[in-house]
Amino acid sequence: MAVSYNQILADLKRKTYHPIYMLCGEEPYFIDLLCHVFENQILSADEKEFNQTILYGRDVDAQTIMEFAKRYPMMASHQVVIVKEAQDVKTIDDLVTYAEKPLSSTILVLCYKYKKYDKRKVLAKKIEAKGVYFESARIYTDKLPDWITSLVESKGYTISRKAAQLLADFLGNDLSKISNETGKLFINLPQGSKIGEELIEQNIGISKDFNIFELQSALGTRDILKANRIVNHFASNPKDNPLIKNVIMLNSYFSKLILYHALPDKSDKTVIAELGVYYSFVNDYHQAARNYSFQKLTEIISLLREYDMKSKGMDNASADDGELMKELIYKILH
Repeated sequence: MAVSYNQILADLKRKTYHPIYMLCGEEPYFIDLLCHVFENQILSADEKEFNQTILYGRDVDAQTIMEFAKRYPMMASHQVVIVKEAQDVKTIDDLVTYAEKPLSSTILVLCYKYKKYDKRKVLAKKIEAKGVYFESARIYTDKLPDWITSLVESKGYTISRKAAQLLADFLGNDLSKISNETGKLFINLPQGSKIGEELIEQNIGISKDFNIFELQSALGTRDILKANRIVNHFASNPKDNPLIKNVIMLNSYFSKLILYHALPDKSDKTVIAELGVYYSFVNDYHQAARNYSFQKLTEIISLLREYDMKSKGMDNASADDGELMKELIYKILH
């Protein structure tokens, strides 16, 4: 059966086990978390010695995996066989023989990372019928602030919307990195505390004044002085502010403004639903749309594509990322 991450965790907590698990998908974060649970919370320390096997996909084939899976546990109710990097098992489809009649005393976990396993294949169908098929999907950029908010709240804290957006813009959709960085905030923070931009700046090193989020705000209001101040900071700190990352974020921002212009209904409710923005940012989009016509926005998208190519060396003989960023912002504003 296909189930959610939370459902798998709940079942494991209740000691409801299935004989075979396929954990696959583009987002490795949830697969790694589940793998950690299977590795550390199913068997006791004594039981692990004879009943837990960790295999790596590049080192084994399907036949080897089946040989381990067909063993019976010793002085325990189950044995656990975990195949890490299962996407590297060249003969993985051959596991269908075992999946047809898996051993009930074995918990076989296939950690198939960075891509989906084709659900149309017989193996996937057999696993869905006899065990658990879990697909770990990427969190889209516009959903990251909500995910960060949920993560922080699950740890007993709260976070401001702007702080969540700041983390999303700076760290991107690397969920493991986000989890690690937010974890730093919890160490000396009393339960129930609220995380704001100042705390992030102090502990993670993200400037609350000089970041892509503030640059977008300055561009939206056509605040030339503020935009130039930020882009000069970017140019003097190129390692922390790579051009290609900024171009991606600006492309997302201006693409949303194009979508805004195309909306027949520009009410706050519609803008929130269609653009995927927080209520507190809706007025920013109303104002930015007044400052940029549809035609100007299409020109900006072309500029972003042009400077993306220049950052990769196309039609660019010598300008570094800092100079390219300054040029780009000038052309956006004028």
